[in-house]
Amino acid sequence: MNPAAFALLRLASPQLPIGGYSYSQGLEMAVECERVRDEASARRWLGDQLLLNLARFEAPLLLAHCQAAAAEDWTELERLADCHRASRETRELRLESRQMGYSLKQLLNNLPELDAPARALFQRIDEPGLALGWALAARAWGIGPEDALTAWLWGWLENQLAVLMKTLPLGQQAAQRLTSQLLPTLQQAQRDATLIEPEHWGSAAFGLSLTSMAHERQYSRLFRS
Repeated sequence: MNPAAFALLRLASPQLPIGGYSYSQGLEMAVECERVRDEASARRWLGDQLLLNLARFEAPLLLAHCQAAAAEDWTELERLADCHRASRETRELRLESRQMGYSLKQLLNNLPELDAPARALFQRIDEPGLALGWALAARAWGIGPEDALTAWLWGWLENQLAVLMKTLPLGQQAAQRLTSQLLPTLQQAQRDATLIEPEHWGSAAFGLSLTSMAHERQYSRLFRS
């Protein structure tokens, strides 16, 4: 097996100790409000997220992080990290990115694969976000930018399905059906993210933002805010 494939599986693994499983990105509140109430509405919510939000902004921004890291363009990577931090629309989303970025920093700083320039960049940035940490992890493990984006998109979908299995509830077979149904959408989101020009980056996911803000005040919840 190609060693790069093992590295990709490592990056995409839910066992990566950065705490992604503890966040729902507002999906828990969407279930509480019955915007997501069954398999069909879950498919619609996740599909809209992929094509109307991630593919138009989150994914191309993360891909740009990975490209800058691969090219050792540290100035551009710092600029992108600032853009990513400023783009978090709710307190919950900012705290999620900050905590996962910090966890990636702690992990990578204790591994031999992280080289001196990347360590120096981590030291210069007070609040590394998830996108920055992901890009530096991909660089350290020899994963190309587009493959790193694939791992991130897959991890996002897998985490969202795990949220649904705990909150809807959604059975494992139903989650696998949703995976099969959403794989073409996942591929389209990746393709769109690689083609969109920076001047066209942007999404207006008002429903997601409002749901995330409401989740911060949800009385009883399983996932972090």
